Amino acid sequence: MPSFPAGYRALVIGGSGAIGAALVAELRADPKCRQVLALGRGSTPSIDFADAASIGRAAEAVRADGPWHLVIVATGMLQGPTGGPEKRLGDIDAQHMAASFAVNTIGPTLALAHFAPQLVRGERSVLAVLSAKVGSIGDNRLGGWYSYRASKAALNMVVKTAAIETRRTHPHCVMAALHPGTVDSALSAPFRGAQIGRPASVAARELLTLLDSLQPEYSGGFWAYDGQCLPW
Repeated sequence: MPSFPAGYRALVIGGSGAIGAALVAELRADPKCRQVLALGRGSTPSIDFADAASIGRAAEAVRADGPWHLVIVATGMLQGPTGGPEKRLGDIDAQHMAASFAVNTIGPTLALAHFAPQLVRGERSVLAVLSAKVGSIGDNRLGGWYSYRASKAALNMVVKTAAIETRRTHPHCVMAALHPGTVDSALSAPFRGAQIGRPASVAARELLTLLDSLQPEYSGGFWAYDGQCLPW
C-alpha cells in the first residue's frame, strides 16, 4: 500500500469471511503495515451486527490500538434463516427484508459511526465498505433481489453522506463503497456455482490496489474492483 505511511494500522470488520480473511492476509503480508486487527462474531472483542450494542463495545475496546489509517467493513448477507433473494414482488417477506437491512445497512452504518472518529487525523486514511453492483439504481436492468438491492443502495447513500461530514474533520480521508465482483465464497456459491468467481485472494488484492489509488477528492464514491466508478 504505497499511499500509506510506514507503520500504518488497519482494521477489518468481518475478518473471518472469505473476502475479509483474504484482506487480512494481504495486509499482514505488507511490510509497511504495523498492525492488522480483524473483528467479527468470533473475535475478542466481538462484533455481531445482530447485536447493535456490540459495535460500540468493540470500538471502545480497540480505541487504544488506533488511530487507524485503514478501516474496511467486509460484511454482507444475501440469504440466511429468513430467506434468500426475491425473484418478484410477491416473494417479499418483511422479516427477511428487515434482516437484510440489519446486516447490510444498519450494521455497517453503526460501524462507520463508531470507527470514523478513530481514523488518524492530519494524514491519509481510508474507510471502505463492501457494497454490491446490484445496489446501483442506475444499473438495475434485471429487477428482483429486492431486499439485497435496496439494503446495498441504502448503504451507498450512507457512505456518500458520511463522506461529506467526515471531510470537515478528516480532510485527508477517503470513504468508499466497493463492489468486489463475483468471488468464490459462501455468499455467491448458491447462486453462481462454487467456482465461477475469482479467488478471494485475487479480489482482496484488487480491492486494496483500488483503495491505494483513491484520493480525497474521490471520497464518497461507489467503485468496482477494477477501478470503474459505478452509477448510483
